[in-house]
Amino acid sequence: MKRLLLPFILLLAACRPDASVCSPDGHVSLRFSLSEEGRPVYAVDVDGAPFIGESALGLDADGLNLSSGFGLKKIQKSSADEEWTQPWGENKTVRDCHNEMSALLKNAEGVELTLRFRMFDDGFAWRYEYEVPACDTILLDGEKTEFRFAEDADSWSIPGNFDTYELKYRKLRLSDVPDANTPMTMRFDGGLYASVHEAAIYDYPEMILRHTDGCSFVSELAPLDRRSGLKAILPGSFKTPWRTVQIAREAVGLINSSLILNLNEPCALEDVSWIKPAKYIGVWWSLHLGLESWGVGPHHGATTEAAIRYIDFAAANNIQGVLFEGWNDGWIGDGAARDFDFTSPAADFDIEKVTAYSRSKGIEFIVHNETGGNVARYEAELERDLDWDAAHGIHYLKTGYAGGGLYGGKHRHSQFGVQHFQKVVEEAAKRHICVDAHEAIKPTGIRRTWPNFMTRECARGMEWNGWSEGNEPFHHEILPFTRLLGGPMDYTPGIFDIDYSNVAGRNPNLRSWGRHASECRTNTTLCKQIANWVILYSPLQMACDLLGNYEGHPAFQFFRDFDADCDESRALQGEPGEFVAIVRRAADRYFYGATTNECARTLVQPLDFLRPGVEYVARIYADGPDADWISNPESYVITEETVTCSDTLEVVMAAGGGQAISFIPKN
Repeated sequence: MKRLLLPFILLLAACRPDASVCSPDGHVSLRFSLSEEGRPVYAVDVDGAPFIGESALGLDADGLNLSSGFGLKKIQKSSADEEWTQPWGENKTVRDCHNEMSALLKNAEGVELTLRFRMFDDGFAWRYEYEVPACDTILLDGEKTEFRFAEDADSWSIPGNFDTYELKYRKLRLSDVPDANTPMTMRFDGGLYASVHEAAIYDYPEMILRHTDGCSFVSELAPLDRRSGLKAILPGSFKTPWRTVQIAREAVGLINSSLILNLNEPCALEDVSWIKPAKYIGVWWSLHLGLESWGVGPHHGATTEAAIRYIDFAAANNIQGVLFEGWNDGWIGDGAARDFDFTSPAADFDIEKVTAYSRSKGIEFIVHNETGGNVARYEAELERDLDWDAAHGIHYLKTGYAGGGLYGGKHRHSQFGVQHFQKVVEEAAKRHICVDAHEAIKPTGIRRTWPNFMTRECARGMEWNGWSEGNEPFHHEILPFTRLLGGPMDYTPGIFDIDYSNVAGRNPNLRSWGRHASECRTNTTLCKQIANWVILYSPLQMACDLLGNYEGHPAFQFFRDFDADCDESRALQGEPGEFVAIVRRAADRYFYGATTNECARTLVQPLDFLRPGVEYVARIYADGPDADWISNPESYVITEETVTCSDTLEVVMAAGGGQAISFIPKN
């Protein structure tokens, strides 16, 4: 049979069948073809100009030909234009408008490949769908996926790494990038913006981009472990994640894109009424400053007494939840013992009293499970632990995987890691528990399908400011154009004691790792911290500072008024690494945030996002006239004025600063 089929396949390949598909507005077009060797390739134009030159497609597997000798069986095309809703998100209602082209291929070995392309006005994507008959197990060696960009660009990315995303962003010419994790964002010399990422990672390793030549990159998959080059173990029939390229004429168009979400499947849960956004506080920042400890001892942070105080503060300040880290028995210093128990409290933490008290006050108890990367043990205990959480009325779970790779020498971003994080979120969903994962796999839009996976870290967050040189002022103006394109981030903003002067001299010898807090600071102004509650989107949004820095502080009113459950969001202005302005609507209120890098800046901001015919009280939290992120970071002024949608405001920001505004309808 193979001898009869092979000439037919080669004949089709020699004909170089060509097919094309455009975005609904026609400005992005993609061409698919087969090389003379029957290898699939694609190319993309934007407004008639080359954007991605002819680039290879396909996978490599042990003992199987998954990338060449293909002939075209059929081309299928379809279109969709519909709206769908989600229980939470930057926007509750999302439009999905795309054109699709599927190329059905087959090679002499009987391997069937469907290349499914989707074209949106804000970019394009494709995935591989394989059927390998008489093959139960495929040992995947890698991908051949290429991105051969037609011109050079400025780019923003972190280095490619299979174990951490907590790396500094760098701005490089695209041709100088050795490797990058995604999203990798670009500003082309012709003025176009784009970002490469992936959507819907499930039973598959994550992708990084490896530079090949010029402005070209190839997809490299995370190895399953450190001892072999094997990338994944797959069944004979499988689909890969989508490879995505978002495109925009303005930088904020990338933020406003819903392409990643639209490439994920609809919600898998019948009832989502229990999934609710929330603001929270917690015993967290004092641990990173070294004022208190995770482990039991004279400086233990998570005590019954502290818990009652935090719960009372939350109840009095329109805050829905309290997070406790270090409440468990088994902490050793800053880490966890190998026999760490996720259901046994420390001796000075009365879990029954605390959970009962939080329920009586209407405050959510956010439980913390720090695995230390011991995934095998955590999975063995997972269902019992989640049953225990549910029995105690706990609806929110924060997980942590601090340390190097995962248990057993597995890469954190490997197929093994992806499977683990998905298992946790699915088991949590069965018990109506929402998940906030730190040191997790990067977001790729699965929150549409599993909306209880509400937020995650996956970047350098606030804690780096407590024990290192900290995050540079421009870090917060890069995140919305890179990491946050994938999904929400639990950055944990909200420091009011910027230079830590309020805690100077307290427990100076408690730290055993990193720099002491006395050598560190937060590299922003106070008003930039307030604005970041709006800009760094998370449906679980934290005010992370010590309670003493909030009590009696007039500027904390913004967080009291702020609603994490927004209905609509819009990025208004911005450039990667320079500045950004975003507004979010929650019911009839609007919350605006703008921030800048180390350069002082004034934005002219039309208020045309407000509802016509309504007067609003704009409460403005602005950098003081003498504010500066280095010399005077806590200078601020609060003013009020009445505005409508026809007004324009000048948003004045100090170096490293920002501005936040709440718009509340007048009675």
